[in-house]
Amino acid sequence: SRFFKRQNEHPQFKSKKSPKQRYTPQCTDNNIAVSGNCLKLPKLGLVKFADSREMKGRILNATVRRKPSGKFFVSILCEEEICELPKTDSAVGIDLGITDFAVMSDGSRNDNNHFTRQMEERLRREQRKLARRALAAEKRGITLSEARNYQKQRRKVARLHERVANQRNEFLNKLSIEIVKNHDIICIEDLNVKGMMRNHKLAKSISDVSWTSLVSK
Repeated sequence: SRFFKRQNEHPQFKSKKSPKQRYTPQCTDNNIAVSGNCLKLPKLGLVKFADSREMKGRILNATVRRKPSGKFFVSILCEEEICELPKTDSAVGIDLGITDFAVMSDGSRNDNNHFTRQMEERLRREQRKLARRALAAEKRGITLSEARNYQKQRRKVARLHERVANQRNEFLNKLSIEIVKNHDIICIEDLNVKGMMRNHKLAKSISDVSWTSLVSK
């Protein structure tokens, strides 16, 4: 392993009871392949999956994840030639904010959809239920990993958080693709997000807009 070759530090312990699980097999001798709505994986064989889009290029590896909501996802890393986008001879500056998510130098604006705020009341209600289930399990002397009602409610809360994250990610993907396709030069202000998060009045709003995710895309 990489640890014994002194390429990594001590490996972190990963409990099988953890709601987050993942493994990444490498593709060798076509042990990872996609056929219709079935995915071939090492040690698992053929697994049915909901196809998201057509696979292009040579498969390098596949990462199987179990989210806290209990859903399983697979990310397939492929190697392919990237075609350069046509030149637009256009440049744009972007001002990121909270009221308007992004204001372009050409005057166009992108509204802040407040994904977390839209789900805030429901999240608060379900999290209160989760706290009550945890208290009930503690009174009965049951560990949370074995408390069925607690685990059921935990997955429900996780699905709500996952829904918010998916909505935000879809919005950021569409916006970033539109900006990249239409401009050759993109300038974005350098924000001290960590410093701004120290302001408790703005922290929740800054976390919801997720400026860093847009820049990293």
